[in-house]
Amino acid sequence: MARKKRRTLHDEEEHVDESWLIPYADLLTLLLALFICLFSMRTEDQAKSDAMMEALYKAFNTISVFETSSGGQSPSNTSFTDNKDNAEKLPNPIDSSKEVPKEDTDEKKLQDLMVKLQNYIDVKQLNAEIQLTDMDEGIQIMLKDKIIFDSGSDHIKPNFFPILDGIAEMLLTVENPIKIEGHTDNQPIHSAQFPSNWELSGARALSVVHYLQTKNINPVRLNFVGFGEFKPLHPNDTVENREANRRVNIIILR
Repeated sequence: MARKKRRTLHDEEEHVDESWLIPYADLLTLLLALFICLFSMRTEDQAKSDAMMEALYKAFNTISVFETSSGGQSPSNTSFTDNKDNAEKLPNPIDSSKEVPKEDTDEKKLQDLMVKLQNYIDVKQLNAEIQLTDMDEGIQIMLKDKIIFDSGSDHIKPNFFPILDGIAEMLLTVENPIKIEGHTDNQPIHSAQFPSNWELSGARALSVVHYLQTKNINPVRLNFVGFGEFKPLHPNDTVENREANRRVNIIILR
């Protein structure tokens, strides 16, 4: 009986499971590797730390490849420093937020034109005959008819040509459309050429359009309208008011 019992104990000792030693050994290996890395990254040895970081970068961030003599592909030897230099050479992206909107540029040109026109009027001492106004519609140049036309006529006076030439030259500095308006007072006109103030106001506006076209202003920019006596500035009850109502407006539209 004693001999049989010893055989059983021996059998149990032969079947002891020792598989836990493998993961335990792996854990010790990983801990050793960790301590080696921590030791090599000591702050007092900055050169070794930088060298290791560059080696890691090359190992894990290599993009370009080249063919080896065996026909396979191997990572290139591009260094971390080279990649950094190439990144610094890249042009800065354009900041689209700093681009000036076209509407702002056009408005600035229009305001510059108004300043030039006012200076021109001041130099020529024409403030009594020409009035400049900044309206929502655009920049309006109001011309009293007495400096442009004879009474009942749609022919531009020859002595007004130089003044209109100066205005036309400044109008070439912008590309805005231009509207020409003709206005009269309420005094009726009955002639073979102009049965009413409608025809007279329209013909006067058209005369200005034709003249501006001869000064190289694109006709696509030009349009005209005759309002007759129906858009007066003042009541037609005095000589002065009727004179103010007879006018031609050149409007540089926004």
